[in-house]
Amino acid sequence: MDEVAEAIADPIRRDILEMLRDGRLSAGDIAARFPVSRPAVSRHLRVLRQAGLVRDEVVGRQRFYRLETEPFTALVEWLARFDRPRGWEHRLDALETEVYRTRRERRGRTGHPAEEERTA
Repeated sequence: MDEVAEAIADPIRRDILEMLRDGRLSAGDIAARFPVSRPAVSRHLRVLRQAGLVRDEVVGRQRFYRLETEPFTALVEWLARFDRPRGWEHRLDALETEVYRTRRERRGRTGHPAEEERTA
């Protein structure tokens, strides 16, 4: 997971991954889209390859790269822990639901919502 996080920390590498999302590209096609040198792009591709985020395939004299999504799984699962509500948030949601349900029941008994708000 750490290797994947380090690999995607660089904006050029993230751009490369987004480019490969639509299908494989040659190293030359990838390099042509960046204002940095081809050797610099080659180093970025090597970092992505070592992290397992891309695979390369030699076809004739060209090297093609394609995206590998499997290594993202552990990182996505770890990040998701920060997005899910914690236990106390579930309890607060349940409390809010109970408060609204109780108010509805009180309104149903008296028929006067404004009166119930004053007494609540």
